[in-house]
Amino acid sequence: MYVGIDYHKRYAVATSMDDKGRVVEQIRLKNEPNDLIGFVDRLPRGSKIALEATGNWYYFYELLEGKSPDIYLAHPLKTRAIAEARIKTDKIDSTILAHLLRTDLLPTSYIPTREICDIREVLRYRASLVALRTSLKNRLHAILSKNGIILEYTDILGKKAKANLKALRVRSCYKLGIDGYLKLTETLQQLIHEVTGTIEKIVQNNPQAKLLTTIHGIGYYSALLIVSEIGDITRFPNAKKLCSYAGLVPSVYSSGGKTRHGNITKLGSKWLRWILIELSQHFAKSCPRLERMYRRIAYKHGKNTARVAVAREMLKIIYSMLVNNRPFMKE
Repeated sequence: MYVGIDYHKRYAVATSMDDKGRVVEQIRLKNEPNDLIGFVDRLPRGSKIALEATGNWYYFYELLEGKSPDIYLAHPLKTRAIAEARIKTDKIDSTILAHLLRTDLLPTSYIPTREICDIREVLRYRASLVALRTSLKNRLHAILSKNGIILEYTDILGKKAKANLKALRVRSCYKLGIDGYLKLTETLQQLIHEVTGTIEKIVQNNPQAKLLTTIHGIGYYSALLIVSEIGDITRFPNAKKLCSYAGLVPSVYSSGGKTRHGNITKLGSKWLRWILIELSQHFAKSCPRLERMYRRIAYKHGKNTARVAVAREMLKIIYSMLVNNRPFMKE
């Protein structure tokens, strides 16, 4: 039996199909353990399930992990490209998934291990705390701007800057906001410090992440983020495939015997692409060849293009390090 499941926050629609393409059953399930497990237990042995990789697939997959039906995670973008329909309903979507699974045309996504999923959650948590802290910084800057005040500090949350903020003489409504935002930033800073300690402990027990810390500019957070986003390095046959997964390869338009290269695809892991571009300038300083390449491309095409090019080369080096289990060596 081939089963396509259109999974939503509160319910799921499942379409069961035999090997001839005949729909045997279409059923709406509540997203409750009894309903989901009961449905799966009724399936014949050897059945396969196709589930689209939406934002809430984790619960369904982990609930049924280890049970007899094989679960395939459908790549949402590629699935839409194959089976785009003007009429779109839950039943149609689940039927299309079942058809693609039956005909072996289902574009699948990588399913990381539970350990990697847990690491990703810790990293996402830290990133969300940092984003909240940045938001509070912007609110403090907005209050200062409303009062025509300019603080000559690089970090508005530094010790001297905070002391000046607390000593400001502004109207009570603004004073209330400044004091409140500063208290929130202190709490956030403590939480960030705690989760950073957790990340450092994880890295100490992760040989691949420790290996990446030998690269200049890569700390515990960056190393663990790169390793967790890559997952099993052996699933990439070469460095080019890994760069494609990170969305760092240029798009290609070929028609009528003419080929044109455009901007990078930006497909795949946005987190991996982001951290590599953020680290690219630091990495270039530790590698004379890449530093020369950065300067040459920056002169011709601008700094952003140069950073992307260095990030791509950086990922190729990381691929070699992880495959060969070797620390970074300056070229």
